[in-house]
Amino acid sequence: MKKLSLVLVLMLLLTAIVTGCGAEDEAPADVADEKVEDFSIEIQLSHVFSPKDQLAIEMANAADIIRERTDGAVDIQVFDSGQLPVYKEGLEQVVRGANFISVEDPSYVGDYVPDFVALIGPMLYETYEEYAAMMETALVAELKERAAEEGIKILTLEVMFGFRNMITDKEIVTPEDMEGLLIRVPNSQLWMETLGAMGATATPLPWNEAVPALRQNVVHGIEGSATTMLHHKIYEMLGNVSMTKHFLGTAGVYINTDVFYSMPEKYQKIVQEEFVAAARRNNEILIANNEDVVNQLKEKGVKFNEVDSDAFRARTAVVFETFEGLTPGIYDRIMEELKAIRGN
Repeated sequence: MKKLSLVLVLMLLLTAIVTGCGAEDEAPADVADEKVEDFSIEIQLSHVFSPKDQLAIEMANAADIIRERTDGAVDIQVFDSGQLPVYKEGLEQVVRGANFISVEDPSYVGDYVPDFVALIGPMLYETYEEYAAMMETALVAELKERAAEEGIKILTLEVMFGFRNMITDKEIVTPEDMEGLLIRVPNSQLWMETLGAMGATATPLPWNEAVPALRQNVVHGIEGSATTMLHHKIYEMLGNVSMTKHFLGTAGVYINTDVFYSMPEKYQKIVQEEFVAAARRNNEILIANNEDVVNQLKEKGVKFNEVDSDAFRARTAVVFETFEGLTPGIYDRIMEELKAIRGN
């Protein structure tokens, strides 16, 4: 009898354990639903662009759509024109784990994964389509994984805002024409080394100091896109664009990996989708409007001239050889990818 009772007790205990395990197996789905329902986060997004720039418009659009699709659970507050930390300091906020999205040139990710510098290095891309195709390669996927290991989740690298050219009062055709010119650049080692190789004296200044520096003749010119020249009324101070196309102006959207993965998967997907969509809308409008922007500048008296691209390419090749931290052979890998993209 005692044996029977013992067996009965053991069976009851076993049933309780199995039932308990079943309850635990079901818990994650219930907890996940509860997390989505209760989750909320406020994130600051910072960039340096003017509210009139298409990039700024699309970042604001993305934030609005994300807020709507998450019923306000993911509230991204957009700060344009460098109101919050930008450039190097913006990426630092991301890496430190702040609820912060930085929209910056990929070269700033190069502080953590140097090969990003090579990816957007001087005189690489001839068309917008080439850059977009490069972003789909295994090489870039590998670089994104390395960035994630440093705490940087890359939501997109595809935002473009035009080829960057020399904007001065002087017509520039060869590197020799750059000698003696003080040119404002962002505080980026890549920019400083590239403009130096091109023959200018690179002068790093925050963007909000660039226009005052031009007015006071602290610098002789800037390098930037036609859109930047139009929206910031640089044509009131400088009248010539030399088509060096030394960089394709691009930006990525970056968030801390822990912050991103702290969101329910449902919201992660929405955030990722909307910033990719914003980049693509931006690029379509950029390409469609480029001719109109150039024509508006010409109507304001701005002159455009072609340059000796081969001479500038020869001068800037040294950047890929001397920039600290680049993986040996990275330039060759990039050029192989470009060769395949071009069908050569």
